[in-house]
Amino acid sequence: MLECGMVKRDKQALRRCSAVLCKELVVDELLIQSLQADDILTEAMAEGILAEQTSQKRSWRLLLLLPKRGPRAFSSFCSALRETEQQHLLDLLSQSPPKDGRETHADSIQPEEEPGGKAGRRVMERTERKREGFADSSLPFSTQEGVAAKRPKTHESMEFSLDADSPINTPVLPCTPDFYLSHCQQSYRMNSTPRGFALVISNVTFDPCAAPDLDPRKGGEVDDEVLRKVFTELDYLVSVHRDLTAQGMKTCIENFCRRPEHRTVDSCVVCLLSHGVEGAIYGTDGQLLQLDWVFEAFDNAHCPLLQNKPKMFFIQACRGDEMDCGVEQIDGPVRTCSPSCEQRDAGREGQGDADSRQRGDLGRPRIKLPQRSDMICGFASLKGTAAMRNTKRGSWFIQELNTALRHRSRDTHLADIMVQVNGRIKEREGYAPGTAHHRCKEMSEFTSSLCKDLYLFPKYQPQY
Repeated sequence: MLECGMVKRDKQALRRCSAVLCKELVVDELLIQSLQADDILTEAMAEGILAEQTSQKRSWRLLLLLPKRGPRAFSSFCSALRETEQQHLLDLLSQSPPKDGRETHADSIQPEEEPGGKAGRRVMERTERKREGFADSSLPFSTQEGVAAKRPKTHESMEFSLDADSPINTPVLPCTPDFYLSHCQQSYRMNSTPRGFALVISNVTFDPCAAPDLDPRKGGEVDDEVLRKVFTELDYLVSVHRDLTAQGMKTCIENFCRRPEHRTVDSCVVCLLSHGVEGAIYGTDGQLLQLDWVFEAFDNAHCPLLQNKPKMFFIQACRGDEMDCGVEQIDGPVRTCSPSCEQRDAGREGQGDADSRQRGDLGRPRIKLPQRSDMICGFASLKGTAAMRNTKRGSWFIQELNTALRHRSRDTHLADIMVQVNGRIKEREGYAPGTAHHRCKEMSEFTSSLCKDLYLFPKYQPQY
């Protein structure tokens, strides 16, 4: 049994620093596990904290619990801060209270010289700053990550690596029978078991001889595991393939398209994670796979078993070398208009082919389909711009997609989920003082040829 309550001195230190802690504290699985190991938090408490959707809410919930978890809670919390490399918050808690009694606010984190002192090289504390409720604050979130600040050999191949919150692993929330019955008639059929097949291709390590300009995508292995977990919970049979050449990716996709089991399921998912340029992604051999070829492989002509079924694509890759530095928002209403950049449609049917088929059809004309339809594709960034990736916790786009699918699939169709992902990405901001990445932005987007609402109806099975 925990002794009731925290000692007064420690409770006052938490209260004095609460504003800064709410803004800067990163409550991730490592910190929570440290507190659980000391028997400060129960499993239910840990799950409740990590289920909160924003960093501030997780911090606030933890800070409300700590004073009630006994006299050891403060020292355990300090140890957890040390283990998660949030030393500046530990130093803040250790400071003597100011004489005027006001709360202490931390200064912005500065770069730290790399051991060895080589000119021109620094180890930057990488953090990610979110503005939820603190739009006028200059304080960064404080998860620190030692990453050598260097420019890539070629800009076009690089996702910039910045820190952020941990992947959310709360269970996918189930759809209710009432929601299914009230929406199933107006949406794509989605009740097969499994819902479909999911293919994840994740290139993390590139051939240093064939592709010397393509650095390892540290954190990419986190993304593919996050995707495997979330789509498995959404009742997809997921296959993950890592580190394929361009030809290897092509062969893998062709084999996936030809699976006869597509006939008996209601949808499919394809996730491609690699370095990239506009319209293509890199294989581990430095060769490019064109995305238009990928979409064509799943169109109504080349993949007839998936005709009229929704096909979901998620592309985590750069689409150029430009870094979105953002612009200052002017006073007045929040501006919601953002530039869109649709994927070029390479699926138009040739007139000659259409005429020849029409002349050859001597029987009753069949219903015709467009060459390409019933697809939705989410891109991590806009045309010409770079994507952001955290070397420990994965990419911004996959993090937000994972969170949105887990929390909103139960009652939100996929197009609206992607709008919510866009909104979350819009709020994110990099923090790396002294580098070109400081206060950098990213903007995701999606394109769609869906013809109905696409609800995933998680964990619901109709009773026949």
